[in-house]
Amino acid sequence: MPYAVTPDKVKLYYEGAGEGTPILFVHEFASDHRGWEPQVRELGKRHRCIVYSARGYTPSDVPADPEAYSYKHVMRDCVAVLDHLGIERAHLIGLSMGGYTALQVALNHPGRVRSLVLAGTGSGSERGFTEEFHKQARALGDTFEREGSAKVAATYGMGPGRVPFLLKDPRGFAEFAQRLAEHDAQGSAHTSRGFQGGRPSLFDFESELARVTAPALIVVGDEDDRCIESSLFLKRAIPASGLVMMAKTGHAVNLEEPDLFNQAVGDFIARVEAGRWLARDPRTKATR
Repeated sequence: MPYAVTPDKVKLYYEGAGEGTPILFVHEFASDHRGWEPQVRELGKRHRCIVYSARGYTPSDVPADPEAYSYKHVMRDCVAVLDHLGIERAHLIGLSMGGYTALQVALNHPGRVRSLVLAGTGSGSERGFTEEFHKQARALGDTFEREGSAKVAATYGMGPGRVPFLLKDPRGFAEFAQRLAEHDAQGSAHTSRGFQGGRPSLFDFESELARVTAPALIVVGDEDDRCIESSLFLKRAIPASGLVMMAKTGHAVNLEEPDLFNQAVGDFIARVEAGRWLARDPRTKATR
């Protein structure tokens, strides 16, 4: 199996397909490297696509130290994959936890980022809800340890932002739920408490986001309630950003609407590579 090794000696499993300018996919909390298959199949026709499983998600390593799962660790892991593969700059596509991670790479290692796709990004960032989100994430970590991943898949996996997927595509949802049920319970517990339960709100980075020069596409489902406000915030904060909202869609936008997602992302990347995805013109902003 191919592995990239992080600075703290954690092995990260990865897969690759296709040729061309590189795209690195960063998965969400409830998924792993397998959750990007519809994108790799399509975008791999024109690009070098790389997927990997984060620390805590087999077949990557599951560090025993709970302190090894902060959002900064996970951000550095993303860069470690690029380093291992000798990729100087890549398009980063992240969903939820992966979107947060991709954004942290853009903030801390801007020279490594050609563009950003931030899908379903920002759960728990809304002012007034962050503390409750952290509390819920820590409790979920305890549930993973106490009951195991299969039980969590039947509860957390049926959260409000997941139901649109179930209603729209029961077979696809069943595949998603099965992958979640297979997760290493201890790794998910550490990730839930460390990353999810400890990451700052996106709103805390407002001044830094204004200095992001990478082109960005923000994608959100209109029934992903916890990510709508954050997505609007990201649109306002990042100068060269655009926003796509998908109708009757929840959190897993890339799996619920793979064709629409691939079309939007493919067009975005093509315009970035043609130099035609520009920062917002001040003339487009309402003055009153």
